[in-house]
Amino acid sequence: MRQPTVQTIRNPVLPGSHPDPCALRVGDDFYLATSTFEWHPGVRLHHSRDLVHWRPPGGVLDTTRLLDLTGCPDSGGVWAPNLTYADGLFHLVFSNVSTYAGGFTDSPNLLTTAPSVHGPWSDPVPLHARGFDASLFHDGPDSWLLNLVHDWRPHHGGSAGLEATRYDRSARRLVGDPVPVTLPPQAGWIEGPNLYRHGGWYYLLTADGGTGYDHQVTVARSRTLAGPYERDPRGALVTARHRPDLPLQKAGHGSLVATRDGQWYLAYLVARPEGRRGPCVLGRETALAPVTWTPDGWPRVPAGLPAPEVPAPAGVGDGDVVGVEDDEVDGFDQPVLGPRWSTLRRPATPDWLSLTARPSHLRLRGGRSPQSLTGSSLVARRVTSANGAFEARVEYRPRSFQHLAGITAYYNTRNWYFLYVTADDEGRAVLRVAGRDRGVLSVDEAGGVPLGEVRRLRLGLDLRGPDLRFRYATDGGWHPVGPPLDATVLSDEHAEVFESGQIRDLGFTGAFVGMWAWDLTGGGLPADFDEAAWHAAG
Repeated sequence: MRQPTVQTIRNPVLPGSHPDPCALRVGDDFYLATSTFEWHPGVRLHHSRDLVHWRPPGGVLDTTRLLDLTGCPDSGGVWAPNLTYADGLFHLVFSNVSTYAGGFTDSPNLLTTAPSVHGPWSDPVPLHARGFDASLFHDGPDSWLLNLVHDWRPHHGGSAGLEATRYDRSARRLVGDPVPVTLPPQAGWIEGPNLYRHGGWYYLLTADGGTGYDHQVTVARSRTLAGPYERDPRGALVTARHRPDLPLQKAGHGSLVATRDGQWYLAYLVARPEGRRGPCVLGRETALAPVTWTPDGWPRVPAGLPAPEVPAPAGVGDGDVVGVEDDEVDGFDQPVLGPRWSTLRRPATPDWLSLTARPSHLRLRGGRSPQSLTGSSLVARRVTSANGAFEARVEYRPRSFQHLAGITAYYNTRNWYFLYVTADDEGRAVLRVAGRDRGVLSVDEAGGVPLGEVRRLRLGLDLRGPDLRFRYATDGGWHPVGPPLDATVLSDEHAEVFESGQIRDLGFTGAFVGMWAWDLTGGGLPADFDEAAWHAAG
């Protein structure tokens, strides 16, 4: 008799920018909530019934009532969301970071609840702004909010440790003073706290070693919630810090989840660099690892290392190695944007975006300049493979060099590439390439392509590891346009900037591709897009 095969999960299960995963099971449903930073809707959710097949129901914070990102800095906004369930309600805690530079971090923490992940979500309740990476722990009738305490003072290391504050679920507010969480001495930041109760112990997972190549998930336990905690004597639960040869790096910031029959898994972030610990264009992604418990009560990941393939829960069934489906062609036939699309710093509202003004088209009214922290007209999706292609049709009638519309490979306000239709000084339509590298702007005016009377054309870009090329087509085959470009400009590492030893710019988001329209006259000249497609090539 043929023996059943074990289905396998391929990591990352959520490719592209899906960092800081918070895993939750409610009944037979699993959820992963991940950070979104300056992108709307805030807090991406993915749903599964087996930890193998994941689907995105969409973002949670999809209105300015729930999330206002006006003026949000690059890599600010929504950090480390925490999703829990109690009293028949989903509880979502998130930070909306408005400042992180120069030693200061303004990170108000807010809480919203809903009877379903599809909403309706309540008006967010402010909790505190003492520090970021806040998480809610439900201990029977009691709940506690844990967070890092940020220390702005020079030479104090930025962190004053962890604390816990009692949260009253019925009153929806914090009560009493914060209680320090006592951990053994350790150099460096300790952040991303997630607390669990298992077998008579409180288990505290933390993200240590920063967010780069020394990142790790550590675990400590105590008989009491505030400690003192003892760390697992074996060391990190998972890390790649001593294994630069592994394909998955930066393993850290984890959360635990158990199946109905008691199989445990760790959700954590990873990154896939270009070369040996090189730049990470894809950003930080979500991976899963099976967890077993030792006889003396410590959770363990096999070898303590991130793995590209791990066994699925028992009972999932036969099958091939699978992961989240990624390829998508969008003809914009629905009245709302699909769940893979995000918009920059503002929700998809009718004042600048329409899917009904012209059937089967996305109409974007031209927005503000790429330097602006408000009013950008950019619709994009995460890059999920180092090799892939993005294409879209555009129809546009520019009247000035201040009118631009096309496709972009985008990281942040200081790092992007743009293939766009505009008008030259004589008002003639032309196709051009522009880019920005750490704030330095370049425009390939000499290499522009005159379009004559053509107003509808296809635009495309190809990613091949560290290389990016643009192309276009009118009524025939594809033609290259512009010079070869350095795709690593769109990486986390390239975006990060320090001045005098202090952070000026963070690089947390990974790269996006999408459709962009500018109107620097303020007139909102529209551009129509359709047949937008991303094809991952492995």
